[in-house]
Amino acid sequence: MTNHVLPAAPSIAYLVSEYPATSHTFILKEVLGLRQLGFRIATASINADNRPLAALTDDERAARDSTYVIKSHGLRGALIAQLWCLRHYPQGYARGLLAALRRSLTNPRTILRNLAHFAEALMIGRWMQREAIQHLHVHFATAGASVASLAKQIFNITLSMTVHGPDEFANVRNEHFHEKVAAADFVVCISHFARSQTMQHSAPEHWKKLDVSRLGVDPGRFAPMPNSPDSDEFLVLCVGRLTPAKGQHLLLDAIAALHNTGEKIRLELAGDGPDRFSLQRHAEALGITTLVKFHGALNHDQVRALYASCDAFVLPSFAEGIPVVLMEAMASGVPCISTRIAGIPELIEDGESGFLASPSSLDELTDRLRQLIHDPVVRNRLATNGRKRVCDAYDLQRNIVGLAQLFQRRLGASS
Repeated sequence: MTNHVLPAAPSIAYLVSEYPATSHTFILKEVLGLRQLGFRIATASINADNRPLAALTDDERAARDSTYVIKSHGLRGALIAQLWCLRHYPQGYARGLLAALRRSLTNPRTILRNLAHFAEALMIGRWMQREAIQHLHVHFATAGASVASLAKQIFNITLSMTVHGPDEFANVRNEHFHEKVAAADFVVCISHFARSQTMQHSAPEHWKKLDVSRLGVDPGRFAPMPNSPDSDEFLVLCVGRLTPAKGQHLLLDAIAALHNTGEKIRLELAGDGPDRFSLQRHAEALGITTLVKFHGALNHDQVRALYASCDAFVLPSFAEGIPVVLMEAMASGVPCISTRIAGIPELIEDGESGFLASPSSLDELTDRLRQLIHDPVVRNRLATNGRKRVCDAYDLQRNIVGLAQLFQRRLGASS
């Protein structure tokens, strides 16, 4: 990031369900980038980051130390915020409480959750008052946005949110997605796909609030490095949470299919999650345990080292936004394979900047991998074009400047 400071950079409170988090390093990079442009950004998290210190990068340690964590203040913090708000914002308190109760009408079983969100909204509002900040921005239209939209009802603040997909669109009725869009002064969508889905689940009069602002990576930090393999095996890397949405079971099937036809291939999985045990059992059932390495959760620096050692990066997802790990791998000069879903085709042009397979198609995934194994010319072309695609459209510095200008324009219009 350059030292260029934008004029009249505003103060913004960022709210995330968990900050910092292993799978959301792009939010940390966004916050750091905006600060370098002169923005004052205060960060709040609903949940604590409980990783051991040794697992954190220096930036993550600093972020954790300076972040206001709601749940760490417990019942006492919630009671103090209740009394404070009843004294200073009695009408806002009533509006927020009624809004939380109305949300429970669609599903009475959620009443305790909605009341908890109300209490957290009071705590966020009190914290923002102490920080002297009037604008709240939230990433993901999920639990954090539930809290933020109640805070907007209670306090005299402005609100924006970044919509990623696909999780926000999975249960729009029970998550009151339309209400969150209506409450926001503007909405940042990370892709045209995310914008289209937000349009589908909101009233047309709110569409003028929706802006597309892409995420990005630093092409200087993620750059091609010499790859000197110490074996003749083709090394495939997959980085991501071990969850059904990522399609890692299908990737194991593809590795087994290629191995059974004589290909020398290995797979490394970086990430952790609820599917880890079932993936390990699946590898055992396929007879490929010696070909698969489970790294577990790694920090950003450790993942970056893996890009330099692999021959291909594969993410056979069933549901995604636009994965930042794909951008990182492409910027690192690694030929990539992913699936033709959601916002991924906005990043990868099939056959030019990477390969796209149909989601769930084992045959297509296997064929694309086999082509990369045997055609170094295609590998080099996809690697070169993939990096160019990231540099052209997903450069972190350029896109953060664009986001900063979006904040200035939107907040200037709402002030």
